[in-house]
Amino acid sequence: MNKVLIPTKLSDVAANTLKTAGYEVIQDADTPLEKQVAAHPDTVALIVRSEKVTPEIMDALPSLKLVVRAGAGYDNIDIVYARKKNVDVMNTPGANSNAVAEEVMAMILAYYRHIVQADATTREGLWEKKKYMGSELTKKTVGIIGLGNIGRNLVKRLQGFEPILLGYDHFLARQRALNIGVTPTSIEDIFSQCDIITLHVPGGPSTHHMVNAELIGKMKDGAVLINCSRYGVVDEEALAAAKAAGKNIGYLTDVHPKDAPGEKPSAPIADLILPHLGANTREANTKAAKRAAEQMIAYFSDGDTSCVVNGESPSGLNPAHLQLAFLLASLARKAGGNKPIRRVECTFYGNLRIFRKWFTAPILEGLLPHAEKGLMPAAAEESLREHGIVFKAREPKDDKPYEDSITLDVAMEEEEEYFHTSVRGVVTEGIPMVSRLNNFNGLYADLRGTTLCLRYKDRPGIIALIGSALSSNGINIDNIAAPADHATREALTVIKTNQPVSDELLDKIAKEIDAISAFSLNL
Repeated sequence: MNKVLIPTKLSDVAANTLKTAGYEVIQDADTPLEKQVAAHPDTVALIVRSEKVTPEIMDALPSLKLVVRAGAGYDNIDIVYARKKNVDVMNTPGANSNAVAEEVMAMILAYYRHIVQADATTREGLWEKKKYMGSELTKKTVGIIGLGNIGRNLVKRLQGFEPILLGYDHFLARQRALNIGVTPTSIEDIFSQCDIITLHVPGGPSTHHMVNAELIGKMKDGAVLINCSRYGVVDEEALAAAKAAGKNIGYLTDVHPKDAPGEKPSAPIADLILPHLGANTREANTKAAKRAAEQMIAYFSDGDTSCVVNGESPSGLNPAHLQLAFLLASLARKAGGNKPIRRVECTFYGNLRIFRKWFTAPILEGLLPHAEKGLMPAAAEESLREHGIVFKAREPKDDKPYEDSITLDVAMEEEEEYFHTSVRGVVTEGIPMVSRLNNFNGLYADLRGTTLCLRYKDRPGIIALIGSALSSNGINIDNIAAPADHATREALTVIKTNQPVSDELLDKIAKEIDAISAFSLNL
């Protein structure tokens, strides 16, 4: 009988569902996980919420096969070490999305009608009706940044208030946004036009301080910013400076550096601050618990690994080819100007044909930096569909001689115009390399690390100018490839440098050589 440990406060539905299926379940929300692990070393599976599943925890459970996070985020689980231990990790995305959307609604209404303060002063015997003159949510302009499960649920909850809804999600098709009732626009327009701005983006380096001093400076007088996504998305120092300078804006948040007692850095500037209550509803708890139990049963009974987030590639597939797929997708996105992606067609040559479904996740991660990482093939395909991207794996033509190579053709859309980028790559001596970008053949460039790509009208002396500019800034060239397209009389220089190149320096070089396009990759 498989023993399952649930060391967290979770709806009884998980334990009851598992017990009915014949599992032995130990649920204890009061004893520290370390002590429970020591008492139950024969545990086969864990269901956790915010408890940290460290290498030490996994080492203490020699029979551990599966860890399920009852929720979306799983950064409390060391998924890399879990893979080394052959432990699969799952999450339950979407189970909490309605709860978070409703929390945002509650925060808006509480802020607009001074509910918290008015309750406190009325209980004190005061009658401060004039002081608490409120605002109406009806017909306000609301900006939603991130139109995933939470953002789309929020759209539904807001529609009864007849708002003007603006949205930004770089990876969602324009028509898909319009279909759910949102006018797609830029982040800058949202911050300059909206009465309410609410954030629903993932954490991590790509969104750290996404809301910076410049965006905060664009906010309307009396506008309110809501952060129920991740701590660090808002530059709170910049927000504090703006408020100290007299800018009249509100800030509502329920995210913090740690979900634990203690001082909160947001407290001095937040008009409403909550202890990360977004997913803290009975319904969300029940939904996540039920889903965690059902996924676990399907995993052990049917071998269903579709929800595993740290899946292992099959035997016979070189991990370098998976890395190649990620690098090619990243290159195609950047070469296309980071425009919204609408269609991806892939061709896998040679022995890679039989493994083609396993390339879906790394391609997703390269195309959409904010997408969930480590998904299994079916979940990665579903994620692409949710972002409005048509994904197709083509059969190679028999007359193509490429061996064990990958071609990606990416179609992007901006303002109803389509743009196409095509890339091909191979693994040479264990190194993933791009061999072609659009009509520039013979590249064979290693994209790992920092790489500059500059396209310009072909003429003598350009590479010398680029090298001189880098050298004067203390940057060395590790490698260089510079193929030409004689049909268009254009050249492409791909340079690998020994350190990152600032956007300012890249812009300066691009202007000096009159580049048609210029971008950098840091992979």
